[in-house]
Amino acid sequence: MSGISASVFGVIENTISPIAGRLSSQRHVMAIRDGFISAMPFLIVGSFMLVFAHPPFSATSDWAFAQWWLRMAAQYESVILMPYNMTMGIMSLFIAAAIAYNLANSYKMNGFMAAMLSLMAFMVVAAPQTDKMLPVSSLGGTGIFTALLVAIFATELMHFLQVRNIGFHLPEQVPPKIQQSFDLLIPVLAIFFTLYPLSLFIQSQFGMLLPQAIMALFGPIISAADTLPAILIAVLICHLLWFAGIHGAVIVGGMLQAFWLTNLGINQQELTAGQPLTHIFIEPFWQFFIVIGGSGSTMGLVLLYLRSRSAHLRSIGKLSLVPCLFNINEPVIFGSPVVMNPTLFIPFITAPLINATLAYIATRTELVGRVISMAPWTTPAPIGAAWSTGWDLRAALLVVVLLVVSTLVYYPFFKIYERQLLAQDRPLPQTRPQAA
Repeated sequence: MSGISASVFGVIENTISPIAGRLSSQRHVMAIRDGFISAMPFLIVGSFMLVFAHPPFSATSDWAFAQWWLRMAAQYESVILMPYNMTMGIMSLFIAAAIAYNLANSYKMNGFMAAMLSLMAFMVVAAPQTDKMLPVSSLGGTGIFTALLVAIFATELMHFLQVRNIGFHLPEQVPPKIQQSFDLLIPVLAIFFTLYPLSLFIQSQFGMLLPQAIMALFGPIISAADTLPAILIAVLICHLLWFAGIHGAVIVGGMLQAFWLTNLGINQQELTAGQPLTHIFIEPFWQFFIVIGGSGSTMGLVLLYLRSRSAHLRSIGKLSLVPCLFNINEPVIFGSPVVMNPTLFIPFITAPLINATLAYIATRTELVGRVISMAPWTTPAPIGAAWSTGWDLRAALLVVVLLVVSTLVYYPFFKIYERQLLAQDRPLPQTRPQAA
């Protein structure tokens, strides 16, 4: 067994860790991750307003407050949904600009000008004017993959032209802002000679906009990413990276953001249309059901630490309790330590895998509602789960059940680790000096 453990840790340390390290520092991955993070405030506020427009009560409820809320939501639906339409409804606009901005900064270019170029390019292919009106159907969740690709293309095009010094060169006396505006002339023309003809071709040949065509291509991948095997693979990779000392949540979460937001946008569109919700794997599902207290679902481990006979583990438990309540668990991961700790390896990997399986089954069988809104990831898990599912209290109850399960998974390994630490702390027996 020790030989197998050594080989597993060797693969993690020598193969997975270097690859993940290079991937996490790759400029396009970082730009995509930071772009989604930049757009998050708009998405949280917009999602919050959607819950107000769709009260968590049945139309047949006898509760006076429920009936009042239902009447108000129906009467002022367009007013309540306006913040949602201007945030979640056009979230691809924010994402396109934010990704381009961060990617341009990594190239030491003008981030603002790149964001403007990306925004224009995305509008050209996603919302061409028709009858003096701009369609918005592709500016929400269905346009995320297009926004991502267009942002990278526009910024890389701008970088290509700048490196080759292709552009209008004005005298040095010209103010820098004017020079920056002229620097964008050639990239703007290049967009209209590349993306615009492509958009026209797709419209004429397939009768759809570019975002719709890209969604058709990504459709099978999006569907596959919403299955239990895909979720378990993502959870496993994330926690293997964490075990190697790399922030797995940043890497895996960054790559999954496009899928999460697309699934969220589809669920929200189905909700507003009065249709059954179809998607499960969305960021709040990960944050509040799978990794309760942070990666590894370590809230249960922290609770065990609080009653430990080891002074070291008790101190880590007290130090980690409050951060873990808000899903920040670096103190317990590095303080225990969990990283590269063979005793805690199995529960650290297993607990979130079991949570993911149980939560997926509960959601799939409609024991709990599906995610319809974004809650800040630092929200305590029971509250965040209820919030993101439209205040479904069954979701909060499920979090409690999963917490108990993860605590039970950690318990035998915690006791082994506790005994190891106690043995290390035990003073050596004193030997009497022999008589001369």
